[in-house]
Amino acid sequence: MDFLQILSEIQPDIETVLTIGVFDGVHVGHCHLLNEVVNQAGTEYIPTVMTFTNHPAAVINSELTIQNLSTPEQKTRLISNQGIKLIVQIPFDHDLASVSAAIFAQALSDHLKIAGLVIGPDFALGKDREGNYSVLKALGVKLGFWVSSVSPLIIDGLPVKSRRIRQDLVAGSIGNVTKQLGRLFSLSGSVTTGNKQGRELGFPTANLAISDNMLLPGDGIYATWATVNHQTYPSATSIGIRPTFGLTERIVETHIFDFDENIYSKPITVQFVGKIRDQETFDNLPTLIAQITQDVSESRIILQEHGGPTFA
Repeated sequence: MDFLQILSEIQPDIETVLTIGVFDGVHVGHCHLLNEVVNQAGTEYIPTVMTFTNHPAAVINSELTIQNLSTPEQKTRLISNQGIKLIVQIPFDHDLASVSAAIFAQALSDHLKIAGLVIGPDFALGKDREGNYSVLKALGVKLGFWVSSVSPLIIDGLPVKSRRIRQDLVAGSIGNVTKQLGRLFSLSGSVTTGNKQGRELGFPTANLAISDNMLLPGDGIYATWATVNHQTYPSATSIGIRPTFGLTERIVETHIFDFDENIYSKPITVQFVGKIRDQETFDNLPTLIAQITQDVSESRIILQEHGGPTFA
């Protein structure tokens, strides 16, 4: 089903105020834009988002792999939480990439009944990104909708962008990630059976099966909140290949403090509060156990100071 077919099935009852984007992570910069959509819509129009289910850049450049900051379900929930009443999800493909800005704008006018289009400072749509602000404004005059542009949200002297958050996440700069997301970064997955090395060391861990589409924080040990069975517990999470044991598979494993329940196959969400240290190789198990003990103590202190998890 192409984008015109998808749009033809929407047909809102009244006019909409629309914005368009990937919205990966739904960070504070996105929320800044979405709030403007809601404000401009008021009670007269439907605040609406068109979002792509995959990243356009990875379609245009097939050699590019972009891992996500949020799951599709999380993204939808976060967008809705901003007051957006209609979310239109469109898969991006080469056919859509070849559609001109004029045809795209006509489709938005015909099917989404847009009264207004709110865009970010570097937004463009249509073939070869021809539909910039001035082009869209001219098309709006012709088709009967207005166009407004929102200034970027600046944090620490730089615009908040998903690309910047990805870089900070890979670097393990969790504080910067939290500041730009406006919440704790989280990973969700089911608990899988591991090799039980953690239990043998006295620190049982839950191995998380994470979608390959999700971006992981850089290798290391993190203070985290773990939510399982609708309860949230303090925890420490390791990401890496466990070099002390000569392994090569990169895994995410969480040690939940003061917890001894069978949660295999259960869904679990881990929220990252702060990084404790990088991944290391230890000469012997006693040294490793001593370091894990210290990691747990540091995690408890960080989590006590943090106060509590945030949910998206």
